[in-house]
Amino acid sequence: MTLSAEVVARLRRIALENAIEHGDAPRSGPVVARILSQDASLRSHAGAVRAEVERIVAEIGTMDPGTRASELAALGGPEARAPRTEPADRGGEFPELVGARPGAVVLRLAPFPSGALHIGHARMIYVNDYYRRRYSGKLLLVFDDTAGSEEKKVETEFFDLIRGDLDFAGVRPDEVYYKSDRIAAFYPYARRTIEAGGAYVCRCPAELLRANRAAGVACPERGQTAEETMREWDRMLKGEYPTGSAVLRLRTDMKDPDPAFRDRVLFRLSDIDHPRVGHRYRVWPMLEFSWAVDDLELGITHVLRGKDLVIEDRMERFLWNLWKVKGAEFVHWGVLRIREAKVSKSKSYREVKTGVFDGWDDPRTWSLRSLDRRGITSEAVRAFIASFGMSLSDIEVPAESLYAENRKRIDATTLRRSYVADPVEVSVSGWPAGLESAELPNHPDHPDLGRRTAAAGPKFYLARKDVLAHAGQEVRLKDLANIRLPADIPDGIERVWAEFTSKENRRLARLQWVGAANAVAVDVLGIDGQHTKGVGEGALLRAEPRQRFQFERVGFVRLDRDYIPPEVPVRVVYGHP
Repeated sequence: MTLSAEVVARLRRIALENAIEHGDAPRSGPVVARILSQDASLRSHAGAVRAEVERIVAEIGTMDPGTRASELAALGGPEARAPRTEPADRGGEFPELVGARPGAVVLRLAPFPSGALHIGHARMIYVNDYYRRRYSGKLLLVFDDTAGSEEKKVETEFFDLIRGDLDFAGVRPDEVYYKSDRIAAFYPYARRTIEAGGAYVCRCPAELLRANRAAGVACPERGQTAEETMREWDRMLKGEYPTGSAVLRLRTDMKDPDPAFRDRVLFRLSDIDHPRVGHRYRVWPMLEFSWAVDDLELGITHVLRGKDLVIEDRMERFLWNLWKVKGAEFVHWGVLRIREAKVSKSKSYREVKTGVFDGWDDPRTWSLRSLDRRGITSEAVRAFIASFGMSLSDIEVPAESLYAENRKRIDATTLRRSYVADPVEVSVSGWPAGLESAELPNHPDHPDLGRRTAAAGPKFYLARKDVLAHAGQEVRLKDLANIRLPADIPDGIERVWAEFTSKENRRLARLQWVGAANAVAVDVLGIDGQHTKGVGEGALLRAEPRQRFQFERVGFVRLDRDYIPPEVPVRVVYGHP
């Protein structure tokens, strides 16, 4: 495959950024990993991407620092961009809420408790919290735990999961409600709707109903009087109809341009064993009806949600007009997707329950707790969401946009450590006395973070891919010394001999290394759920639980949630480049 000029330019920009960031020749691996994480469409062409990156890396490796900086600026790199001037809490536009008064704004979060909250819910959380703080208002957490279905089950554990997700997000609701506690409160509003001539009890088979709605044909029972409907409603409440045989349906315009809005269901029968109220109720409200009631009774002033829920707005307004009351204002935003995040609460539910995922914080769920496990901060997620404001446009962005926000917050305080994957032991002949250990900085740009002593030669671990790629070449062990690798190295070899050449810091390929004397086994859990085995320096055993590190030339990682140093292998979760 021939890569487009635009892709080649992106590869060159990333390689230049890598070289300038590390003050060194770029490495192809991190550049390839970053572009594939940004653009999933290139993953099927990884071979072509890798070949082009290696060509670019070889060329950039011969440039001096000034030339690299100039070329990056010409490509629109960081040096060419104007600094952001928006406040940290506000990136995009957040308009005034219509009719909002300080101290009188009441907002709501309305999660259905069928799983952990994921990155797709972050906009709901942070936009509502932003306006709550802006107007010194109140934010209610109202669990939408109505009857659910076989596909969307309400389970007790999810209430605590969601409360924990909000704790991670740094958002504490002012009050907490459960729809299941309020079922009886919805029944008087059903009577109001019937008395206003706005509803009827329908017993049509589902197939007939779908055909009639699509054709704009009225249900035979649509002509019920209010008195007839009230009698049928009472029969539903008394349990005289079996599950699935009758519903209370809203009487709208059967010629409405949107067939989905024609005579929607308000209440249905369900024999579900609800985890909070058991079998206490058989007649359950649909979510739109429950919100039309609760937005009134809980005093909600503004409903902030995605524009994909506009039909819910219509339902609430239609009911409020029937009841002759004024309800909340509706404000919307467009769809926001992270390109690499394949988010599905129902799929995650299946995979967690069957053990395919190792919990709701498995990186593949893209849940908020999985981001925390990877070392991505709530502050970074908040800033990422704020950068889009209340735009109604549908937006798809690479995960790198989120990662960049996280790097801003953790890079300066994150200690560096050495790690190599798929290691090969390299014994170096002629290794000079006095180089059995090395003093390495904990951070290349922040000497205040101190230094650590790492075991050095004469035995090292190098990454197999580096050893094979530089067979027969003189290379530099990063920040240490130069060696020459043997020329003929079989793919599966576990141990090779090399020779020391010099200490001089010359323009050579720089390889990441781990001294064999105190190397420890490391297990890295990736974003794709796969485990990579490698070795890291012994300083990892002195870490604090859940501490973040940057594995040099690999990326940011975090000690796993149940790993306690100094256990071996050291278990970490990969965060991002």
